[in-house]
Amino acid sequence: MKTKYIVQGIWIGLLTGVFLAMFLKFMQSITGHKVYTLLLNVDYIPIVKEYAFPEVIEVFFHLIVSIVLCIILVNLYDKSSGFIRNHAILFPFLVNIAIGLLLYPTTSFSDRTPPVTNMVSLFWWMVGHAVYGFFVGVLISKKSKSIK
Repeated sequence: MKTKYIVQGIWIGLLTGVFLAMFLKFMQSITGHKVYTLLLNVDYIPIVKEYAFPEVIEVFFHLIVSIVLCIILVNLYDKSSGFIRNHAILFPFLVNIAIGLLLYPTTSFSDRTPPVTNMVSLFWWMVGHAVYGFFVGVLISKKSKSIK
């Protein structure tokens, strides 16, 4: 794995991860639906769920996930020659739609998060992940072209 792609993934992951956190925090503040709380929720992880972390630590956990995901996406883009390379924005968008859909049911493991049947929360959760994926794709596409 090339160092420049790790660095690129870190920056893209930080920037987009902060964006997603801010977006969902804003949506939670104006709608009352706990989508930001869901983003930071770790109640479904054994052992970790036993601790009450401050918000800043929960955001840090979220940013680590975002960074790892972006490093993977940058490397997939770098090593690809087909669909991923030809759809540099669409691929991260679709990946993040899938991640959003896969993670949303974890809301059922906590009493702090919205009910899994809350369609308004699901809507804002998916909008956030879709915009995040689009933003990741745009940055990967632009940064990859500038460092080649």
